[in-house]
Amino acid sequence: MSPVAAPTKTKSATARKTSSAAKPAATAHAPKAKVAVASLTLSSKNYSSWSLRGWLLAKFAGIPFEEVMVSPDDADARKELLLLAPSIRVPCLTHDGAKVWNTLAIAQYLNDIAPEAGLMPKDRIARAHCRSVSGEMNSGFANLRAALPMNLKARHPGHKVWAGAQPDIDRVTEIWTECLETYGGPYLFGAQRGMADAMFAPVATRFITYDVKLNKPCILYCQTIMAMPEMKEWIAAAKLEPDEIEELDMDF
Repeated sequence: MSPVAAPTKTKSATARKTSSAAKPAATAHAPKAKVAVASLTLSSKNYSSWSLRGWLLAKFAGIPFEEVMVSPDDADARKELLLLAPSIRVPCLTHDGAKVWNTLAIAQYLNDIAPEAGLMPKDRIARAHCRSVSGEMNSGFANLRAALPMNLKARHPGHKVWAGAQPDIDRVTEIWTECLETYGGPYLFGAQRGMADAMFAPVATRFITYDVKLNKPCILYCQTIMAMPEMKEWIAAAKLEPDEIEELDMDF
């Protein structure tokens, strides 16, 4: 029997032990993966309902992002605010190589990258309902937009609503009432705020600005939206904006 066999085995085991112990130390000092920081292009916080929608969606999704403000003097931004542009390109979300500029598309993208945020309901039928009412807000209600432009600094008590806008108002309140009854509130699809609430939040501000008469569930929903910390943050910033757009500061 060879006297060197046992020492050789012991040395090999010690080497393996040393090598194994070194691995956690190397892992502990490994650089952390970088978090992709998004940028979100916005126009006026006082007047731009589209900017508010995109900003709320990004906040709800919980992604880090930087605001890139477009000057009110920018011709394209002004056309969008005055509903004269053929398409709405603000807000625009840039994130990890993707560029998304339609508000509904931004919502879908954020739901893809942050599904845990709950922007859309988990239930298939509720999710389809959410997509439908959000899409309707994204592409419809032209008379409401024209007659009651978003203006967070203004208040017009006793405002007389243009007859052409009333059917749009009726449809919005129908959507809100149905959702609140179906899913139990306080948000449109239950306890979790999400995509639909971001899409309709600017309408809640319009109803308050122009003193639109609503049923009790819709009044409570407006109060819920306005009480969100994100809305308070946005409105505080809007009130600090020095620039005014004369065409949207109408005298009623």
